[in-house]
Amino acid sequence: MANSPLPNIPWEERPAGCPDVIWRYSANPIIPRNLIPSSNSIFNSAVVPFMDGFAGVFRCDNKKRDMNLNRGFSKDGIIWKLDNNPIEWLCNDPEIGKFLYRYDPRVLWLEDRYYVTWCNGYHGPTIGIGYTFDFEKFHFLENALLPFNRNGVLFPRKIGDKYIMLNRPSDNGHTPFGDIYLSQSLDMIHWGEHRFVMGVKGGWQSTKIGAGPVPIETLEGWLLFYHGVLTSCNGFVYSFGAALLDLDQYSGENRQVILIPILQGPDLLLQERQGRERECAVFFSP
Repeated sequence: MANSPLPNIPWEERPAGCPDVIWRYSANPIIPRNLIPSSNSIFNSAVVPFMDGFAGVFRCDNKKRDMNLNRGFSKDGIIWKLDNNPIEWLCNDPEIGKFLYRYDPRVLWLEDRYYVTWCNGYHGPTIGIGYTFDFEKFHFLENALLPFNRNGVLFPRKIGDKYIMLNRPSDNGHTPFGDIYLSQSLDMIHWGEHRFVMGVKGGWQSTKIGAGPVPIETLEGWLLFYHGVLTSCNGFVYSFGAALLDLDQYSGENRQVILIPILQGPDLLLQERQGRERECAVFFSP
């Protein structure tokens, strides 16, 4: 890593005889689907170090199957307390502030605050951007892109003088296609200079791909975990893998940022295996 590792990240040693690059925590799931009274399901967590523990934003589908975002806290990253009610976003523009759906959040510390991105309902899925200083008040900034778009993931620092966000143009349904692009901004409000990053390949990532958590800066490049989907005779099958992107690359007179994949992993790292991982709306491995 380019920065110091976090000292309090929960860790479990590799099980004896396990040859895998990544292994599952033996006490999964740490957050059950019914942790709070209102939830039908809880997933796609976005967690950051906060104070003397951790804070997070979670997709919580209620018993009406409304998709929304709830706040949570943990001292150790294992035992979590989530709010039963969704986050109430402060927004100066009622046109974009009204709720249709919110899901698949990402959270990161950037400069002087915690930014949150999520898939926001506005005449179709787009990328909402907001922020909080203290996980008490949450401010909704803007929809970054036109519908239809998903998987908006900010980088943890500027590249040059620009904020960078990965995203995946999509459609208004379950999207049987999708490559990863980047978009650039000087102010977190106006986004443009869209550039291709990487696309689908064969096998487990043959139908579509999308960025996962916030990229990790290493001395070798940006480490990106991402999900890939193949279309089987039984529908979509989700897995996740990893890629390494060049740290700082530019093109053109205005130095538009481009991110060139150094390596797009040919092998998946996790796929659904255990019973609870198959008992979801889609096949997905947590």
